[in-house]
Amino acid sequence: MSEKVVPYAITTKDNPFNPFDDFDKWYAFDEAKGYHSCSYLARIAKTSSDFSDEDQTIEINRAIDEIIALNPTGIYTKVSRER
Repeated sequence: MSEKVVPYAITTKDNPFNPFDDFDKWYAFDEAKGYHSCSYLARIAKTSSDFSDEDQTIEINRAIDEIIALNPTGIYTKVSRER
């Protein structure tokens, strides 16, 4: 029996909103600060409409980890629904 893949989202350490629970406010804050995290994630994640939901989640999680590992400013972090 395989374990369920936990979906994560990218955010910045200064964003007070959880993208799972209050996406509109999270997105507005992110864009106003000039981070454009959704666009950044879209450039890094290699997703496909041919992927299963689980494979999409795995790839997005991988891309988030890559962004965090390569981010010299250290502003990015990942959150789950539970934060």
